[in-house]
Amino acid sequence: MVTGFRFGINMAFPGSRSEWVDKVRRAEALGYDVVAVADHLGLSAPFPSLSLAAEVTERITLGTLVLNTPFYNPTLLARDVAALDRFSGGRLELGLGAGYTKEEFDATGIPMPGPGARVAQVEQTVLTMRKLYADANYQPAPTRPEGPRVLIGGSGNRLLRMATQHADVIALPGAVGLENGVVDVMTADEVGERSDYLRRLLGERSDQVELSLHIYAVAGPAERDSVGDMARQLMPGFTDERIRQSPCILVGTPQQMADSLREYRYRYGITYFTTIEPFMDAFAPVIEILK
Repeated sequence: MVTGFRFGINMAFPGSRSEWVDKVRRAEALGYDVVAVADHLGLSAPFPSLSLAAEVTERITLGTLVLNTPFYNPTLLARDVAALDRFSGGRLELGLGAGYTKEEFDATGIPMPGPGARVAQVEQTVLTMRKLYADANYQPAPTRPEGPRVLIGGSGNRLLRMATQHADVIALPGAVGLENGVVDVMTADEVGERSDYLRRLLGERSDQVELSLHIYAVAGPAERDSVGDMARQLMPGFTDERIRQSPCILVGTPQQMADSLREYRYRYGITYFTTIEPFMDAFAPVIEILK
């Protein structure tokens, strides 16, 4: 099992060039291992944003967390991925997801396939890219023959089964769709069930595959009573009852939060934690303790 911690920051808000440069440089200075960009309409476009981040940083890994894979032709995506990987000096970590927001499919005019078809598209994208990269004559060539590391994000059984076959990193989103259609934060028991499921499927690959979890809010002791409102600024469906039970909400002193992450590593086998831009500074002292 992977044992060393990694920490990522998922940048959510578009801004000016200088604002973006300042943010990614600050993330690197604060000790984050990965700066990632999501793939949602209204947010920064992943590839241009990461290209600029590569130009103005030195060591930090650049991630997509995650691409809405059904939006992309696999062959054309392979070209863009290989180019960014090469121009960043091999710092790209390619995150892929199956997509879940029907409104975004409707806005683009792209029909939204069913869940099984979307998972199949993710798998076919990985297989197509690796086949292309295996050709010694492929251009632009990525920095490694197999291409950049692949992160696959999601929580459903079908997607996780596929991810255990193909991913270098499997990311649990930390949120789950309930029967009433509302998306709410995962409880500790739900994260435990998903991580146990993954480790059973991974078997001998558990030593090679990194498990990741999304952290939706980071709050000091004085903010304990307001952490629910903090989390709901970006995830309005989150309920106080679940927030109190969720490992995806960190509350306490930096030392207490660091102790919680050590516990998650022991309990769930999760070593890679990503939070979101509003909590970049609040999470940094935790990173300093654990590195």
